[in-house]
Amino acid sequence: MKKWISLFVLPIILAPAAYLWKKWAEIPETVPVHYGLDGQADRFGPRSELLTIVLILTGVNLLAFFFLPRIYKIDPRKTASDNKSRLKGITVATVLLLSVVGFVIVENAGAQQLNFQAKWLIAAVGAFWCVLGNYMYNLKPNYFAGIRLPWTLNNEENWRLTHRLAGKIWFASGLLIILLAFIMPDNRVPVAFLIIVFISILIPVIYSYRHFAKNKNNTGIDASGV
Repeated sequence: MKKWISLFVLPIILAPAAYLWKKWAEIPETVPVHYGLDGQADRFGPRSELLTIVLILTGVNLLAFFFLPRIYKIDPRKTASDNKSRLKGITVATVLLLSVVGFVIVENAGAQQLNFQAKWLIAAVGAFWCVLGNYMYNLKPNYFAGIRLPWTLNNEENWRLTHRLAGKIWFASGLLIILLAFIMPDNRVPVAFLIIVFISILIPVIYSYRHFAKNKNNTGIDASGV
């Protein structure tokens, strides 16, 4: 990853931990550490557990930052190297999302909120879904990112058409998630989010299989021979 991008992204990765350090004295000894779908706290724990959560998020973020942009190097597909720039974009989006999650968790604990405002977090995930959709549209065949099914990995046309469809659906779904996050009641937003994500994944999978089945019937070969 380019040096200037690293200089921009690394502080973002470390920001939630730094924010927790700044807010530590204001955070009570016991904090909410889990919330139900209604946004209400349903489990409490010591603030040291909050520290553990933030450190795990930071560790995962660092792994994503250093590993995702280079994952194409261990991919046996010849086209995997064409995804370098796309993987960098996905990495930046992932880092931003996880950092937002860390900030929301710390802020919620510091404000001693028993009611979690999920709409901001879900709106961030919606934006992330838009970014994934944008990169999905032109993603080349590989074994680590995308809709990796036997019939997409074994047929470049199937992969291309499936991911073009998925890119459009995921981008539109992300926009819909952002919109619903702010117009629906807070207790219904998580359910709507899960339904939209499930449908946006299911449609390309079904399309991909139908494309494979159609070609299979036309050519008389099975998935391993595509």
